[in-house]
Amino acid sequence: MPTEIERKFLVKDSSYKDEAYASERIVQGYLSSVPARSVRVRIKGDAAYLTIKGIGSASGMSRYEWEKPIAQADAEQLLQLCEPGAIVKTRYCVRVGGKVFEVDDFDGDNAGLVMAEIELQDEAELFDCPAWLGDEVTGDNKYYNASLTKNPYRNWKE
Repeated sequence: MPTEIERKFLVKDSSYKDEAYASERIVQGYLSSVPARSVRVRIKGDAAYLTIKGIGSASGMSRYEWEKPIAQADAEQLLQLCEPGAIVKTRYCVRVGGKVFEVDDFDGDNAGLVMAEIELQDEAELFDCPAWLGDEVTGDNKYYNASLTKNPYRNWKE
């Protein structure tokens, strides 16, 4: 089974934008967002995908992920069937020490939330931490995109 291993962090400031080599808009919705599995439809730039993710490991770093490209027209139709609370964000790609951080700057109901993810080969892999990287939130369910559709950042209390 294909496994995704990633760590998630909050972002302290916008200096990552100066280091980004690419950015694109992402719109995604969930056909299913139950804890045992999520089924996501995503339009990323000019491409579209259907993704199924399984339940995470105890650490929250690893989980099953299956993703296939689909026609953008199909994705647009499937988005109409999704649960309420679409995710809209701009993703910036930043290379740091041979790895790529994907920094998501959220819009809409999640405006103000900025998170960075890094995909790893194994859970113990070491990586360089840029100055703009903040607190780690790996495994904290409230930061999962599927959770943000139900309890968006605008509803959180400081």
